[in-house]
Amino acid sequence: MDETPANRPVETAGDALHVRRVFGEAYESGGSLVIPVAKVVGASGMGYGTGALGGTEQGGTGEGSGGGGGFAVHARPVGVYTVRDGVVRWHPALDLNRVILGGQVVGAIAVLALARALRARRR
Repeated sequence: MDETPANRPVETAGDALHVRRVFGEAYESGGSLVIPVAKVVGASGMGYGTGALGGTEQGGTGEGSGGGGGFAVHARPVGVYTVRDGVVRWHPALDLNRVILGGQVVGAIAVLALARALRARRR
């Protein structure tokens, strides 16, 4: 790719949006080939503008221009495939944060349902 400053964000994004950012390369361990799998999502934005510097009431007469941009990556491990003796197996990754959040949601629903049942019983 062309080595101009305008292409650097695209080159950086191409490198960032890769499973290597989460796990690394596939590797062999104990006679099994381990292939990492990740969900990698990226977003970017850029802007450019021109305009007058200062209003006429401040005595401004110059013009200016500027631009900027940004890039964000969200990567999350999903699991690994293992290949051993021609057999492929899937091993999902455990996301403990999601497990805890799910437990909290179920607990909150149970408390609300119990409170409602007790309120209905009193009437």
